[in-house]
Amino acid sequence: MHVTESGSAPIGVPARIRLDVAYDGTNFSGWAVQPGRRTVAGELTVALEKVFQTVTGLTVAGRTDAGVHATGQVCHFDVPAQLWAERGVALGRRLAGLLPQDVRVMRAVEVPREFDARFSALWRRYEYRVTDAEYGANPLRRLDTLAWQRKLDLGALNVAAAGLTGEHDFVAFCRRKEFATTIREVTEISWRRDPQDILIATVQADAFCQQMVRSLVGAMLAVGEGRREAGWPASLLKRAERATDVPVVAAHGLTLVAVGYPEQGDYAARAEGTRKLRTRRD
Repeated sequence: MHVTESGSAPIGVPARIRLDVAYDGTNFSGWAVQPGRRTVAGELTVALEKVFQTVTGLTVAGRTDAGVHATGQVCHFDVPAQLWAERGVALGRRLAGLLPQDVRVMRAVEVPREFDARFSALWRRYEYRVTDAEYGANPLRRLDTLAWQRKLDLGALNVAAAGLTGEHDFVAFCRRKEFATTIREVTEISWRRDPQDILIATVQADAFCQQMVRSLVGAMLAVGEGRREAGWPASLLKRAERATDVPVVAAHGLTLVAVGYPEQGDYAARAEGTRKLRTRRD
């Protein structure tokens, strides 16, 4: 668990630690700390402070909404280098004992100070699971799989998906925030069906705005069940406001599965470029 990617931090300089985190989002009010609510960041902060007493700058790659899961979430925090040297070796074991069973830290690694879990990221990848099996979701997967009552056409879903890739203003699919952009670059949207009749949508982009994946999936499912034409989801990209006729599917089918980063030496350049982009477009 205790790994050093770039050597120990110089004396007096805090160590920056990357955590790879998995969680079942069912009983969480999302990632971000909220007073009076159970959140992933809240549970993680409490556990880390029990180990190190002081941690600062907990930053996440993607702030998942309430009910959304993760198998490949990434975050970072800073801790005094001496405390990391003394206590980092047993961090995995200690956190396993301190965290609730629906949150796990899969890996902890010291990274260069230039690494930023949010701004250094090249892309985020989500998967959405839905089943059109007549019996519904398998009881063991009911918490991460949406049961759909109508049969879905895999070919139609992929035709609809093809029109949504590229850089666009996805305002029709997003919950707009003041002073924030809805322009995103989607590099992949595809569907596959596994042997258990689970249809899995993979959606990858440089970043996502709130409810974007769930709205995209909702629009494509309307095509997959035959209620809309294949070009309808792409046609919504021409709109200048949120599309009220786009269904937002349930959060529990969505999982953040991976976050991509550049090579070690490119962390700072990527972070700087992302900050400029966000300043211009957010």
